Parts: sequence; structure tokens; C-alpha cells
Amino acid sequence: MSRTPAPPPKPPAGHGLLQGKTVLVTAAAGTGIGFAVAKRCVEEGAAVMLSDRHERRLGEAASELGGPKGPLPHRACDVTVEEQVRGLVDAALAEFGHVDVLVNNAGLGGYARVVDMTDEQWAQVLDVTLTGTFRMTRAVLPHMLERGSGVIVNNASVLGWRAQEGQSHYAAAKAGVMALTRCVAMEAAESGVRVNAVSPSIAMHDFLAKVTPPGLLEELTSREAFGRAAEPWEVANVVVFLASDYASYMTGECVAVSSQHP
Repeated sequence: MSRTPAPPPKPPAGHGLLQGKTVLVTAAAGTGIGFAVAKRCVEEGAAVMLSDRHERRLGEAASELGGPKGPLPHRACDVTVEEQVRGLVDAALAEFGHVDVLVNNAGLGGYARVVDMTDEQWAQVLDVTLTGTFRMTRAVLPHMLERGSGVIVNNASVLGWRAQEGQSHYAAAKAGVMALTRCVAMEAAESGVRVNAVSPSIAMHDFLAKVTPPGLLEELTSREAFGRAAEPWEVANVVVFLASDYASYMTGECVAVSSQHP
């Protein structure tokens, strides 16, 4: 049944949920979930460091979020390159002294049917989305374990649970992120470190519209109970919750941010 979707609500005001915490966010340039996460973390009182592989857009994002006080700390990083990952974590530690929260947002999608997919397409999506999350986690986790505190929030997807044509590589990578989340959570729990994931269905932003086949976004949006895609900040709000002390008993969880039901 077709319907006219209600407009999205306005973002809530900050309530200091991350006051005094330090946050490192990957893939935070542009208009997507990563930028929204960084913005919400700033609004909730955190000291935030941004990262992205696109240096120009990263600088623009850091300036926009920093406002009159000057750009936020930021460093370019390609999560497929181990040296850059280590350099990013070292820079964050040098900037803040410690990292309370790591948000693994870097990911890569695309559309390809299995019969047409090349090894390169498969490997690239897995390397950025799954192995990149692993590299960042491996780099920051020893620091958190030593301190006996810390939170990692990974960006997964409902496609880790659900099937969608043309998304075998992306769905496999996101299912891997979910499994990685659960396993690392078990390894880190004894030290008081929490590891969780958000699993959005569809969050609308400019880049997503550019890389999605015509008509697909409209089809996916029509399946949502609210008749609209999520705003990136609506996903970011759940990331902030998982990063905050309000989620102190949650670890190894993959929280769907979705109004779509099978």
C-alpha cells in the first residue's frame, strides 16, 4: 500500500551523553553516517578526531564541525593500509592521551551479480569493509585493554541478516563485521571493553544516491514502515547510545536501525 511518508523529525538536542570522552571516527568526511556520528558526538560533549581517505573532504568536515574554535583534529587514513591505520591510532593517542571510543564506519559497497563479479570487486569490498574494521580494532584494542575501559562501535548492515540481489560481497562483508563484533566482544569483556555494532537498513545521503542503481533506493525505501529512509543522524544517535555509559551492559550486540521487517 503506497503512502505519503511523514517528514523526518528534527534532531534532538545534545544531553552530554559523551561529556569528557574522546572519540575516533573513520570515514567521517562527506554527508554520510560517519560525518553524522562525528557531529552528534561533538554535540554530546565528546572530543572528536576525524579520519577519512579523502583528504580534501576530510579537511572540510573538520572545519565545519570545529566551527569558530578551528578544525577538529583529523588525519587521512586508508583502512586498507596497515601503516596508515597504525599512524592514525598513534596520532589519536598523541592528540588525546587515550581513546575512549572507536567508531569503525569505513565501508565500501557497490552492485554486482555473482556471475559478473570479479575477484577484484569481491576483494576490495571485503578489504575495506571487513578487514579494515579488523585492522582498526586490532590497532586500538591493546590500548583499551591496558586501560581497562573503552568502547568500539562498528557499522554493520541489515544485509548481514537479509538477502538482496547484487549485494553478495557487501552482505558477506557486513555479516563478517557482525561476527567480528561478537567475537572481539568476548575477548575484551574481561578487561571492561565493550564492542557492539549498528546495522542500518537505509540511510539517505548524497554519496549513496550516486552509487546506487536507478530505482533501487525508491524500492528499498518503500519497504520501510515509515515510508522513508533514515536520516544519517538517526543512525548516529544509536551509535552515540552504544558509545555512552547508558549501554554499559551491552556488548557483542548488533542493533538494527531499521523500520523494515522481513
